[in-house]
Amino acid sequence: MPREKILFAGGGTTKSWKLLLGLRILAFIATFAAAIVMGLNKETKTLVVATIGTIPVKATLTANFQDTPAFVFFVIANAMVSFHNLLMIALQIFSRKVEYKGFRLLSVAILDMLNATLVSAAANGAVFIAELGKNGNKHAKWNKVCDRFSVYCDHGRGALIAAFSGVILMILVSAVSISRLSINSNKFSTAAAVASP
Repeated sequence: MPREKILFAGGGTTKSWKLLLGLRILAFIATFAAAIVMGLNKETKTLVVATIGTIPVKATLTANFQDTPAFVFFVIANAMVSFHNLLMIALQIFSRKVEYKGFRLLSVAILDMLNATLVSAAANGAVFIAELGKNGNKHAKWNKVCDRFSVYCDHGRGALIAAFSGVILMILVSAVSISRLSINSNKFSTAAAVASP
């Protein structure tokens, strides 16, 4: 029997097992990097905030991810998705002999879809705030932030790129999980048809 045709726990072949493991590892790296980069994102600058006569009034200002609820949600969501992927990687590696069927396989596919949705929502919320930081809003009289805190914005941009990579990878993980679910259900329906007289 060729190696590609060997069925592993949860349905699927060694190819789908390795593909899912590889995608989960990449998704873990992307979402973990996004959480760490945004979580450590901080820049302090001394800026001139006013001028009294000819004397500039300076203030030390800090841009921090904790100042914006969307960025806090971004860090928490990416950390949760990272933890989910780490847990699924450990389960996939250490429980290869345990057969996942029925509800267990369905729950993994549902959790993968929920985590893809979670990281997508967090990334999209953070992009909205990042766009305000970059361009401001003339109608609401909100000033730009990125012209003063360029390092902060560059780190935020890197975190967003990592998060959207994580979104794409989690969508792929969900697709592979669902395909493994359908393979598993086909395998059991075929076995049931053969067993019935």
